[in-house]
Amino acid sequence: MPTLLRLRAAALTATAVLLSAVLAGCGGDDAQDVDLPRQELDWKACPAPDEAQGGGAPPSPLPDGGEWQCATMKAPLDWDDPEGDTIGLELIRVRTTGTAQERIGSLIFNFGGPGGSGVTSLPAFAEGYETLRTRYDLVSFDPRGVGRSAPVICENDQQLDAYFQQDATPDDAAERAELLDNTKDFNDACEQNSEKMLPNVRTTDAARDMDLMRQVLGDDKLYYFGISYGTELGGVYAHLFPERVGRAVFDAVVDPSQNAEQGSLGQAEGFQRALDNFAEDCVSKTEECPIGTSAQDVKDRIATLLADLDRTPIPGIFPRELTQTAATNGIAQALYSQDFWEFLTEGLQEAYDGNGQTLMLLSDSMNGRSENGEYSNIAAANTAINCADDKSRYDTAYVEQKLPEFRAASPLFGDYLAWSMISCTDWAVPGAAEHPDVSAPGAPPILVIGNTGDPATPYEGARAMVKALGKDVGVELTYRGQGHGAYDSKNTCVQGAVHGYLLQGKVPPAGTVCT
Repeated sequence: MPTLLRLRAAALTATAVLLSAVLAGCGGDDAQDVDLPRQELDWKACPAPDEAQGGGAPPSPLPDGGEWQCATMKAPLDWDDPEGDTIGLELIRVRTTGTAQERIGSLIFNFGGPGGSGVTSLPAFAEGYETLRTRYDLVSFDPRGVGRSAPVICENDQQLDAYFQQDATPDDAAERAELLDNTKDFNDACEQNSEKMLPNVRTTDAARDMDLMRQVLGDDKLYYFGISYGTELGGVYAHLFPERVGRAVFDAVVDPSQNAEQGSLGQAEGFQRALDNFAEDCVSKTEECPIGTSAQDVKDRIATLLADLDRTPIPGIFPRELTQTAATNGIAQALYSQDFWEFLTEGLQEAYDGNGQTLMLLSDSMNGRSENGEYSNIAAANTAINCADDKSRYDTAYVEQKLPEFRAASPLFGDYLAWSMISCTDWAVPGAAEHPDVSAPGAPPILVIGNTGDPATPYEGARAMVKALGKDVGVELTYRGQGHGAYDSKNTCVQGAVHGYLLQGKVPPAGTVCT
């Protein structure tokens, strides 16, 4: 089952692409007939997002009339064979509002996942980056294996509906066997439908794509804003090309020192911390908390609800029922942002009355399911990239051994995140390493922002990233807030530090704290 690991809470809703298109994308184009760093991009008005990107309408112009443009960049299918077949990587941009003299270059965004479409995410969040647009073209992309960039495809929509309804926290041998069988079926489908892409979606491949992108966009240095998994991608880029880093911001930081097990355990602690904060916030309001009389009562009632759903699901979005797994996933999705807490309260109230619709809508958002029942490829890409990156492979006996530790970290999310470790057990491609190498001696300062209330990338990851980047590279900034990430909170202290750095090159003092 797809882990919560590194998933950014963007409302990415999409479907699988047609099999014929997938096979064409995964097979690669003909051997390159152009000098890839010198290729000229054919920028045009952006089409509507396709199924793998989430569907929907073409991006609307920005309030000042700024128009979105899209283009396809050729990149090697296999970076170990750079003269061989190519794939197309989809890019999106909006031009700077500044003059030619004010323009610094292109600021490239990765919004995380792994598996999130940057082509759909950048327009969704762009109004929040208008200050940065005064000196940069804003650029994002679908990383290889994602969206329109040779997407990894696994199961179809009907199969995914069943996959996300399964019991992801087995209680006995029969349930464990069923979970293993379902995971193997999903992984086998990935190999069958996307065999040629699976060895070529590692984060190191995406980092090399970004360096090619930098050259094609005409920048001597990379200007970069990475969020969530995007911080890992940025760290790997800095390791591979330290002398090519210009100005880079890492927000909602993945801990690069952790293996898959440690990352899952850290997330259990992070989501439990966020749930504690949600419960405390509810009961601290002047009006009565509608879902509990105390913070512990709020959490106890949620635990009881999940136990009841494990035995008897309730109606969700017809014809699907809200299962324990879907409810857990929906609760986790709501904890990504304090703005979602009101929906979590509403969803829990409904569920206690036998209506699982809101919690299922939240779960669907996490999984990339649109209202018409079609899925983006975020789950497939997330699994493919994580399994290509992570060397660790875990069996059920190991997970069972670790359950007490995970339950101690989080009574609510512990089992769910422990069992997510089997996602790569039957994967067709070996993982690259225990954890990413982000050491970047000689790189210029990189601003690393940690949020003390972040559930998905716990705060401790920021300090670990600073240490791993090396002496005089990582500059830590702490935001004492809630939710996944800091810049999008609109905190003036955080945004002021980012703007001063990216726009003017002013590095804030290490250890700056924003509240």
